[in-house]
Parts: sequence; C-alpha cells; structure tokens
Amino acid sequence: MFTDAGKFLVLTGLCAVIFGLLLMAAEKAGTPGWLNWFGNLPLDIRIRKENFQLFFPVGSSILLSVLLSLVLFIINKFIR
Repeated sequence: MFTDAGKFLVLTGLCAVIFGLLLMAAEKAGTPGWLNWFGNLPLDIRIRKENFQLFFPVGSSILLSVLLSLVLFIINKFIR
C-alpha cells in the first residue's frame, strides 16, 4: 500500500534535485538572467508605494501550477 507513495516521493525528490542542479549549472555557465522573465508575467501584480510593497505573482503561480500538474501527470503515467 505504501510502496506507491514511496515511489512517488522518491521520484518527486529526484526531479527536484535534478531541476535544482540544472538551475545551479545554468547560473555558473554565465547565464544568470535566463529566468528573469519569471515573476514578470502579465498577471503578476506589483504595487510599490513609499513605505509599502506588494508582489502577488498570479501569472507565475498559474504557470507553475500547470507545469507541475503536467510533470505529475507524466510521472503518474509511468508509475502505473
């Protein structure tokens, strides 16, 4: 019963580690600005006043949710 959950957690952890290593390698390769667009999408709300800042990343959250849903869907297809 818990073997499926264990497989899922291990695969999710491995994907997170691989993604993190790719991000670190891209930064060391001299391309630190290739991810600057993230957080500046059209639905990201940014309000700056004199003593107040608000950043509400709606567009980035939607994009991240869609990408994670796609990755988890693909992982789920290969596990079963």
